[in-house]
Formats: sequence, structure tokens, C-alpha cells
Amino acid sequence: MITRTYYYIEEESTDPFYNLAIEQHLLDLVPKGSCILYLWQNKHTVVIGKNQNCWKECKMQELADDGGDMVRRLSGGGAVYHDLGNLNFTFVTHKEDYDVSRQLDVILTALHTLGIAAEKSGRNDLHVDGRKFSGNAFYDNGRRCFHHGTLMVDVDKEKLGKYLQVSPGKLSSKGVDSVQARVVNLKELKPDLTIAQLKNALIQAMEIVYQCEIEEIDEFDLDEIEIAAHSLKFGSDQFRLGRRIPFTWEVEQRFDWGGIELQCEVESGQIKNALIYSDALDNGLIEAMASALQNCAFGSKPMTERLQQLSQSWGMRQELLDVCRYLQELNV
Repeated sequence: MITRTYYYIEEESTDPFYNLAIEQHLLDLVPKGSCILYLWQNKHTVVIGKNQNCWKECKMQELADDGGDMVRRLSGGGAVYHDLGNLNFTFVTHKEDYDVSRQLDVILTALHTLGIAAEKSGRNDLHVDGRKFSGNAFYDNGRRCFHHGTLMVDVDKEKLGKYLQVSPGKLSSKGVDSVQARVVNLKELKPDLTIAQLKNALIQAMEIVYQCEIEEIDEFDLDEIEIAAHSLKFGSDQFRLGRRIPFTWEVEQRFDWGGIELQCEVESGQIKNALIYSDALDNGLIEAMASALQNCAFGSKPMTERLQQLSQSWGMRQELLDVCRYLQELNV
């Protein structure tokens, strides 16, 4: 049960590696029975999900040539573009206090007080009149969780379309032909809206939804050494660019819950290495599926049987059912 709420606003840094490092540090710090609201902004950045293929999701060279950054976050989900017209939020709690519905109520309450009729839509989006202004993603380390997302206030949609490479399959599933057509800036709905107003509305909404006075976290309460260590990790090519394998077999498929790009390095009929890129929200299950295929015999039947064994620890999840059915249909 949440009995105390806190907020921390990063006012100075627009560095994505440092800002994600603060997020991870707050995850380490959050006390039981508490919820922390963290508000932050990145300058000219593409942020990809934990299991995504950066080379397919982002026009890496164009972004680098224009002085932008690409960063990989801890949570699953898809790629997003951040600039200073965007406000990011993170709710950080212990697992037993984690309530996505209540956390989304904070966002919706804040927007409703500003006169914006927003609503939840699909697996992880917030919309107004069918157009998305916020994508959300989730992370669980076993003991603590966070839920974070974007709030598009006045994002440069031309740059958003310039740097993101969204698959035609994903766009067609949304009924649109471009990423720009799918999104809306809150300033289009409320022309006088400012980032400062939105921050204040979110802090007030925390008190309304959780019915307790909110306290500010002072920057001096944070451990800069720990933040620096996390920042180095997020900024490293090893983490940013991710693992690659010399695959000899590859398939791609899109499902209702997200897409997969399965790569296998096959040697003498055995899968020596397996890698799954995905924008699925549950990054842990995707990583478990890739691990399960390591050293498996190559073929639809043995691969399906190996993945079905995951149901013992993960339950018979829709993602598992769909991938197993797809492998059976391939009949390799």
C-alpha cells in the first residue's frame, strides 16, 4: 500500500545516458510503501526498447550526422524520439506497490485538469481522438518496478519521422501509413500548454490519486558515483548496440503483442546461438525464449518443444503460444 509519494525533476541534464542512470538509481533507492515520480527530458535522442535491433529501428548514421544520440533502455517496447518538446515520466515502486492503472490515472488526471480529454488505448498508449501522444513501457527487476513513458507536448514530428524506421507491418496494424500520422502533440489540442504547466499538473495529480502529500527528493540525496556508473553502462557501445551473432537462418513475424526477428546460427543441425529482437513489452520472456533455443536441434518440432518447456516457469503466455504456432507453420 502506497503511504508516501515523492517526486524528482531533473532540471539541468538533457543527456539521455545520465537521465536513464538516474532512473535506475531511483529504482535502487525507492522505499517500500512509496511511489516516486521522476520527470526528465532528453535532447535529440532516439530511445529503443531493450530487445530491439537498433540498426532496423533507427537511422543511425543520419542521427549521428545530425548530432543526436541513440540509447537503449531497460524496458521492452518500441523505439521513440525525444526532444525538448517532450516530457518523460517514470513511476518507481516496489513490486507489491506497483499498479499501472493507478499510475496512468495520475497522467490522465493531470491532463483532464488541463482540459485535455485523454484516454488509454491499446497495449501501452495514451490517445486523444485516436491519435497517440504517449507511449508507455515497463520494467521489473524481480523486487522493484518502474513504468515510464513519453508526453508529446511540442515534439518536432519531422525529425521523429526522419530518424525512426517503423516497419510497414506495424503501421498497417495501426491503420496508418506513417508514424507522423499516428501521433499528436498536446500543444495542438491546447496551444498555450507549457512543459512547466504539465510538470505542476502531474505533481498535483499524484497527491489527488494517492491521497497523500508529495515530497520532493533533493539532488543531494542521490549518489553521483552510482549514477556515473550506470551512465557509463548506458553509454557503452556494448549496451547501446547490443549483441549480434553470425546468423545463418532468420525469420520475422508480427503478432498482436509485438513483432519478433528470430536469428539462429546453425551448425551441424544444432542451434549454436539464438537471438530474438522484439518490441514486445515483456523483455524478460523474449530473452528467456532466445536462451531456451541455445543448443537446441534445429527444426520446427524440437524448437517448439523447447519453447513449450518455458510454460513451466512463465505460464502458457500468449507470446509463447503464438511463437510456437508460427514455428510449427514454418515446418522447417
